[in-house]
Amino acid sequence: MSVPGTTAQDVIARLQHIRDELPSEDGAAVFNRMYLTVTESVAAGLVGAQVFRNPVFIEQLDVTFASLWLEAYDAPEDAVPKAWAPLFESRHDPSLLPVQFALAGMNSHIGHDLPVAVVRTCLELDASPEDTGVRQDYEAVNDLLAASESKVRRSFLTGAGRAADRKVGPVVHLVSSWNIDKARQVAWVNAEALWAMRHTSSLADRYRAALARTVGMTSRCLLTPTAPS
Repeated sequence: MSVPGTTAQDVIARLQHIRDELPSEDGAAVFNRMYLTVTESVAAGLVGAQVFRNPVFIEQLDVTFASLWLEAYDAPEDAVPKAWAPLFESRHDPSLLPVQFALAGMNSHIGHDLPVAVVRTCLELDASPEDTGVRQDYEAVNDLLAASESKVRRSFLTGAGRAADRKVGPVVHLVSSWNIDKARQVAWVNAEALWAMRHTSSLADRYRAALARTVGMTSRCLLTPTAPS
């Protein structure tokens, strides 16, 4: 079930299936809903308006990127990838707020999966992260991701203001410490590093394993319980 298909629409269909099969409060469902919104935005940018220089590359990146989330989602409990383990371990914790699940999922997906997906897509399409068009299209996706992430933050902060609960203060501080633009900048550097190591598989494997552990550690911090269960 991990393979999402070959098009952005195939990815959307699989994400919709996950949305429909999970209860809304499930941490995995929270991230999946946000990811579905982003993926729909990317798919819309592939048709009509000239959002991307190379729509073929972006659609393949979209599919490859999604496959890493779906591999984590479909994995047995004892085989969830290190970068994703904190989200799946905490997905039913009632003391965590939806924004924590959303940002922890984005951290795992962007911090680890995105550089891996960039390298895989470049290899599949005989491209390179050094190509001007690849970097420009990568940056074009930033606005789509930032808009979705900003919407989640705003909805949470609005709800927190209505609640007027001092206990949400630590959550506001926690989620404000994670920045999507910086995360994607670091992901690009890691993509360049993995690309440079592509002919040295043992080093690349160790680097990716270390990256997964580091990204997982950050996600675990974002999932620190700060509200009463």
